[in-house]
Amino acid sequence: MTIPSPEGATPAMAQWFALKAEHPEALLFFRMGDFYELFFADAEAAAAALDISLTARGTHAGTPIAMCGVPVHAAPAYLARLIRRGFRVSVAEQTEAPRKGRGAAKGPLRREVVRLVTPGTLTEDELLEAGRQNLLACIVAERGAGRLGVAWIDISTGLFETASIPPDGLFDLLGRLDPAEILCADDIALGDFAARRAPPVIPVNAEAARRRMAETFGAASLDAFGTFSDGEAMAGATAIDYIRRSQAGQLPRLSRPQPHDSSEVLGLDPATRASLDLLRTRDGENTHTLFAAVDRTVSAAGSRMLGEWVAAPLTESGRITARQDAWTWLLDKPQVRQSLRDALRPAPDVARALGRLSLGRGQPRDAAAIRTALSTARHVARIVRESTDIPALVARATAHLDKATELEALLARALSDSLPARLEDGGVIATGYDAELDGERELRDGSRRIIAALQQEYADEFGISNLKIRHHAQLGYVIEVPSAASARIKGREDLILRQGTASAARFSTDRLVALDQRIIEAAERAATRERALFGELVQRILAEPALPDIASALAVLDIVQSCAELAGGGTWCRAAISDDTTFELTDCRHPVVEAALPRDARFTPNSCDLSPDRRVMLLTGPNMAGKSTFLRQTALAVILAQAGLPVCAKAARIGIVDRLFSRVGASDDLARGRSTFMVEMTETAAILNQAGPRSLVVVDEIGRGTATLDGLAIAWAVLEAMHSTLRCRAIFATHFHELSELAESLPRLSPHTMSVREWKGEVIFQHEVIPGTARRSWGVHVARLAGVPEPVVRRAGRLLAGLEKERHAAAPALPLFERIDTAAPAPQEEKPALPEKVIEMVTTLDPDELTPRAALDALYRLKKLLHSSKEHLDP
Repeated sequence: MTIPSPEGATPAMAQWFALKAEHPEALLFFRMGDFYELFFADAEAAAAALDISLTARGTHAGTPIAMCGVPVHAAPAYLARLIRRGFRVSVAEQTEAPRKGRGAAKGPLRREVVRLVTPGTLTEDELLEAGRQNLLACIVAERGAGRLGVAWIDISTGLFETASIPPDGLFDLLGRLDPAEILCADDIALGDFAARRAPPVIPVNAEAARRRMAETFGAASLDAFGTFSDGEAMAGATAIDYIRRSQAGQLPRLSRPQPHDSSEVLGLDPATRASLDLLRTRDGENTHTLFAAVDRTVSAAGSRMLGEWVAAPLTESGRITARQDAWTWLLDKPQVRQSLRDALRPAPDVARALGRLSLGRGQPRDAAAIRTALSTARHVARIVRESTDIPALVARATAHLDKATELEALLARALSDSLPARLEDGGVIATGYDAELDGERELRDGSRRIIAALQQEYADEFGISNLKIRHHAQLGYVIEVPSAASARIKGREDLILRQGTASAARFSTDRLVALDQRIIEAAERAATRERALFGELVQRILAEPALPDIASALAVLDIVQSCAELAGGGTWCRAAISDDTTFELTDCRHPVVEAALPRDARFTPNSCDLSPDRRVMLLTGPNMAGKSTFLRQTALAVILAQAGLPVCAKAARIGIVDRLFSRVGASDDLARGRSTFMVEMTETAAILNQAGPRSLVVVDEIGRGTATLDGLAIAWAVLEAMHSTLRCRAIFATHFHELSELAESLPRLSPHTMSVREWKGEVIFQHEVIPGTARRSWGVHVARLAGVPEPVVRRAGRLLAGLEKERHAAAPALPLFERIDTAAPAPQEEKPALPEKVIEMVTTLDPDELTPRAALDALYRLKKLLHSSKEHLDP
């Protein structure tokens, strides 16, 4: 946006120009008293985005200055709306107290940018989704290595992880992380994530990056935390520097960086994630997703960690089994499971509370969250330890839960039972914790009692029973006596006559003046002391090394009980995981579709066997019969199994899948000039170039977006490649029924179809996968179900019958499934064509509908037709 020249600006506006120049791309929230005000183009953009009034304040260069503002107390809500609309916001606060007195300096109060609010640097609950990570990612190309270093940080929880990946693995990683903001050079293509690119940053060189990373975490060398490539170190250091700048030099509490090996995670590219609706639907909603269907967690931290498990299934059978062991342990312990749910339900989000406290944005509720979490942890540990046969994952988590008992006792003693929303509201520190604070509060809150006691003391001393101590607006606290009694005390040296009237005289004393000043200042002194005590508590909280482990342990145990709750009904199973290429699902269901069904409806389960000797399933059948659901539920079963979660099936045996490709429901990408067919071919190329023997591929209707013969040829070639070249496990759904004939030449191809019945002229989709091949597509029937007008449907039926008749009557047949012989063809004797009446009769016959007697009659009629035709044709 265009910024006018600062020449001729007033002192206040000169300050605005200077602060705006620090982050010119961001809207500037300029603190003016109880409001954040925006000026010039910032105001115009914010007013439009927030739907608030745009006005003007003063002039600059002879032009009115556009202005709008939002109240400070409501700022988080407005910030959330601006961030969702893609804006970045710099916040300038008053860093100087208002000046008082005659000698106070003139000019605007000092202001500084204390924070840059960007999509990847959010900490407030109002700006975040409780059950979802909010990641800042940084990508750096390693010169000469041909790889990318990636680091991702969630400053709201302290998560800090890195990876070194080949360039072609970037989109897979970004699809898994779904970062809110991405730092990288302009020459790194981000594809569908391009809108999340932050303004360019200059990466730190490798040597300086390693040194800076180590210094950040108080280590002599970065090697103390693991093995990091130069790219990972550069990405991590660059992200840390960006966070420091966005937080005005502060760095939130971060966990030690953890390097990741991408081979430990199931490969899922963005197209597959979009196809399967793992965490969000294509519309950005989080309902009707796999995560929503399996989530039974009761805490925000547990929900967030479960989302990480769903987004990144594992490929190491030992880790998968450990997760399965953890929730299987609770299956036959319903009382323990319920106790854990009840105990974990009030567990607050420790990680995000720590994040806010470490940045100086913590409020009393964050300290209270730590107190509650520690109490919850101790209770949960007691529940677990009362049980038997505790699995390894649960035991490791439980070992952390009672490591901060001293901090728990301190917070229980220091914090009030009922805490205000803001520190400024007071009442955070409990009575009896600090004598000095108690004294200031006593003076602030007990001033009436103190004045009453002093009044009685003076009345007794002066012998004036009707003496009063009153507060006067100009004089402060004064002794007031009737005029008749004032003569008795006028000569006392300790009394100062302040005012006399016809009915009363008012006096002050040094003691009363001092008390007046103390009462006036008591509230401020109490607030100052309370802030200091709260700051000490925050430092003690941040110094407790066990808190991140406790937060993680509570989240893990929440997932354990969630999985047991899900599987406790008996309709979900524990998958048998192996390191071979076994693949067998028994009575598998689609968890999202099943969850969306009415209570009285029943989902039709289907089994799937992709064992090595039948690893490619060719699936035919009409639209609406359930092919897409079957494809997706098979893919989702793999994700659930390898995430270590219950599987929506009666039984499951799955050999580890290294990469999963799902192409179900392609669509146009018109923004980049790509048709449905182009998108389909691009995604098909990705599968053919990346899938291998341990992969699973589920694809639907390859070749549908072009001419029939082109599409059939492409589908045929792709199916052959999956079977014989890639040798992957695959489900290949198609409307090209001719492909079923490939079963004769492809030994591991298993034809299946969706069961369909006709009953009294109506088509019944049974949603059941059975061996065999579809005899027809039933497209006209589906058109009727979709509401196409009946005359159009009838006309389509007549046209279809005619086209099918012509197709069957055409000669010679298209030699699609004949082997290609490069040798010269041998001369063949020309065969006479069949008579037209014979062809017509054969075309109209349906062998499956003929009884034995009817078939014999038809054979006699055919022989008679052939005999009569031959006599007619012979000369």
